[in-house]
Amino acid sequence: MVKRISNESGSKDVDAYIAKCPKNIQGKLREIRAAVMEVAPGATETMSYFHIPGYFYPGYDYNGMFAWFGLQKSYIRLLLRPPAIQDHEKELAGYATTKAAVHLPLDKKVPVPLVKKLVKASVRIMKNKSKNGATSKHRT
Repeated sequence: MVKRISNESGSKDVDAYIAKCPKNIQGKLREIRAAVMEVAPGATETMSYFHIPGYFYPGYDYNGMFAWFGLQKSYIRLLLRPPAIQDHEKELAGYATTKAAVHLPLDKKVPVPLVKKLVKASVRIMKNKSKNGATSKHRT
C-alpha cells in the first residue's frame, strides 16, 4: 500500500486533485491511481512535483520519482521515467507519446494492464539507474 504523507503533499491532496476534476473523469483517475499503488507497494504518494499526483521511493536518483498522472484538456497524461515509453513502443502504437509521457484519451477506457506494465518498467528503470548513479533526498 502507498504510504500516506503529510496533508500538504500526500494522499489527501491527491484526493482533492481528483475531486476537482470533472465527475466523468474521476473514475479514470482513480483507476490509474489504484494501478500505480498496486504495482509500486510502499511508494509514497505526493503532489510536490508538477502539482499533479506523483509517486516515489526515497533514496533513488531524481528524488525517487517514477510516475505521475494528470488531467489535460483532452487526455490524461501518464508520465514515466525514460526509456519506459521507448521500451514499449509496439504496445503504445495507438497512443500519442513523448519521451516521458503517454496521452490516454478521455473517450476510451483506461488500459489498466498497460498502465501497470509501464509503471513497473519505470520503477525498474529508476532502480537500475540509481545503482549506477547518485541518490538524492525527496524535496517537499
